[in-house]
Amino acid sequence: MQPWAFTAAVILACGGASPARSAQADAAQGYPAKPIRLIVPFAPGGGTDITARTIALKLGEAWGQTIVTDNRAGANGTIGVDIATKAPADGYTLTMISSSHSVNVSLYRKLPYDLIKDLAPITQATTQPYALVVHPSVPAKSVKELIALAKAKPGTLNYGSSGTGGLSHLSGALFASLAGLNITHIPYKGGAPAMTDVIAGQIQMLFSTILQSHAHIKAGRLRPLAVTTAKRSAGAPELPTMQEAGVPGYEVAGWYGVLAPARTPQPIIARLNQEIVRILHTQEMKGRLSADGSEPVGSSPEQFAAHIKSEVAKWRKVVGEIGIRAE
Repeated sequence: MQPWAFTAAVILACGGASPARSAQADAAQGYPAKPIRLIVPFAPGGGTDITARTIALKLGEAWGQTIVTDNRAGANGTIGVDIATKAPADGYTLTMISSSHSVNVSLYRKLPYDLIKDLAPITQATTQPYALVVHPSVPAKSVKELIALAKAKPGTLNYGSSGTGGLSHLSGALFASLAGLNITHIPYKGGAPAMTDVIAGQIQMLFSTILQSHAHIKAGRLRPLAVTTAKRSAGAPELPTMQEAGVPGYEVAGWYGVLAPARTPQPIIARLNQEIVRILHTQEMKGRLSADGSEPVGSSPEQFAAHIKSEVAKWRKVVGEIGIRAE
């Protein structure tokens, strides 16, 4: 072997001359050097939007850059995520997905993207229950009374959702299935318009995030009956779980998480993860999330990737059992 060949081999073995590694390291230097776009694939005012804007504000303050939240609602969140997957993988386009996206994999026969392959997980931001809320005109002050009312008047009660196949929809469908009810699903293009209609009395009930509904509950515009998780929520400890309220086997937990387009340089993913996790675990953020019924998670990219895969498998089974299809 010639001396120059030996030297080159040693350099390559040590990784010092890897073009890909060098390019990725260079990409992270000085990042971020311009505003970052955070795509929210739901309408403004919903739980995903509120959480995304809070994180964007704190991330912008920490980095001295503007984080622009861009709402691209439609098709239960698939339109906004599709835009994100097709954006340059340079760290300047991110998206916040919800647990609904793990349902879409089974709900739609063909998605314009692959949830697992076309996105790079950064971190799971939160986990939270949904709350079953009703309009004050509904003559039911407990889940048992609501079940009795629905059985006495089959087909007359409506429940809204942020879209077909979303967690708010599945929460209602699972309730109907386990309790043996005939209630009608009314899908909306996001949680905010669904909330507007339940407050107005256009629909009777809604499974909403506490983040989205707590102000309306406090003002008396909505009556809460229960939370969907197996344990009571720290944000609303007075509310029973659906299981405690008389629906055995009921459990639904929502979550939000931040991702980037696949092939985004790993040093940028690592920097985003480190900063967002730090923000999530500040006392200010913990207090804000806790008051709204959410808990910060702040997982590693690998942990979030594993969580997404497990959620896809879980909801594939539920969607098949209930027989939900995209409308």
